[in-house]
Amino acid sequence: MFAPYHYFDHEAGIGIEARGKTVTEAFENAASAMFAVMTHPSLILPERMVRVEFDAADPELALVEWLNRLLGQARLAGLVLGSFDLKREGDHYTGAAWGMHWKKGAERSTELKGASLTGLKVAQEGKRWQVRCVVDV
Repeated sequence: MFAPYHYFDHEAGIGIEARGKTVTEAFENAASAMFAVMTHPSLILPERMVRVEFDAADPELALVEWLNRLLGQARLAGLVLGSFDLKREGDHYTGAAWGMHWKKGAERSTELKGASLTGLKVAQEGKRWQVRCVVDV
């Protein structure tokens, strides 16, 4: 069993490194890591769904696009997200995320500005995919 994500120190923000059996699973785990910075994942109930869709030829830029679109949708709807599903067909990505409105007991511990190009990496290592980026706080 492997840990789906972990954090690394970075002076400009919080470093996220996630792994998965597929590149999309690694992206989903990176999204989980990003929202876990704001509140504990066990507190997030799947009460509302948001969708994202985008095109990106470069997998590294796709990671940043995925994370930033999720943050944008969450902000617009006043949600914290906790579960994620992403599909990829060529350069086209469609995703969904589930979460809930912010409520007492699930307050933000850290506010994130967005995913950056700093430390960006998307690579297959053996049978697993590894993705990295820094999120600005």
